Amino acid sequence: MAEHAWSLRPTAEPSYLLAADVGGTHARLGLVSFQQTERGAGITRPDVSAYRVYPCAAYPGIDAIVRAFCKEHDAQPRRFALACAGYLHDGRVINRHLHWPIEPAALEQALSLDEVRVLNDFEALAHATAYLHDSGVTTVHAPREVITTPGPVVVVGPGTGLGVAVRLPGTRSRVLATEAGHIALAARVGREQQVLQALVPVDTHMPYDHVLSGPGLLRLYQTLCRMEGVPPVADEPATVVAAACAGQDAQAAETLQLFCAWLGSFVGDLAMLYGATGGIYLAGGFLSRMTGFLAQSAFVERFLDKGVMRPFQQTVPVHVVDHAQLGVIGAASWLMERSIPPATG
Repeated sequence: MAEHAWSLRPTAEPSYLLAADVGGTHARLGLVSFQQTERGAGITRPDVSAYRVYPCAAYPGIDAIVRAFCKEHDAQPRRFALACAGYLHDGRVINRHLHWPIEPAALEQALSLDEVRVLNDFEALAHATAYLHDSGVTTVHAPREVITTPGPVVVVGPGTGLGVAVRLPGTRSRVLATEAGHIALAARVGREQQVLQALVPVDTHMPYDHVLSGPGLLRLYQTLCRMEGVPPVADEPATVVAAACAGQDAQAAETLQLFCAWLGSFVGDLAMLYGATGGIYLAGGFLSRMTGFLAQSAFVERFLDKGVMRPFQQTVPVHVVDHAQLGVIGAASWLMERSIPPATG
């Protein structure tokens, strides 16, 4: 993907800040430096000089994780960009998956920082797509026709929940954070509707994230086992994926087939909704472990199967990316860009 078309004439000194990507399971922290360009022109590619992943459940709060990271790396940052699942409301991050409350103002005081800013974790991932290398992505759908005009980019990630964000084209990044994971799941007549009926009571809202997530994958597997009258063997999403990819468990294989089909339909809808000619990026830890299965599944056909819109769908590339440091990079670049006034004239 092309980098920002900024005039890269750096100043003498880089800028440093602390960035974190916090989800329901892990907190990823990094110390990120930038070489700032002339006033209003932008920033250069971010450099992560220190990085570590922490299990959220092992710490009493994000402040304890920050202290541990700064002590380990002898760092004294003044600004902190925090990408987090959920959304900010009345000074607190709202998300049922977090282990502890996150309040930016309280963190500033507790950590003696000049600034703590919070953004949605998938908003951060969308910002980071501007810095992706080709070597860091695996293409599962190559477009039949390459569109050279920059278009919207959509990032989708099944993890603890189902995150979606959109990056709009332009010299400076503009990102829409969404709650698209709460859209009602559309099951096709036949086996999918049978499974849907077993998953939720009649006349109940069934969002995509109920199945297109780590907990959802396990929930789907357990439901199929119950329907078939067999005891579940796998007890976590990673083991379901491993058993399906190895062909060791019929219910795990069907689970992954249903998962891929529903993901293809969902992503295809998002491609049409946002006109995502810039591409779809699928991010998430367990997705990178099932790329081969995804490519051989019904994912691509369901992505393309949109009636008269099929020709458009064929212009939209779909890639899998193991996000790793991307949330940290995206959060840091978002905060750094906010400190640079737009170019004028």
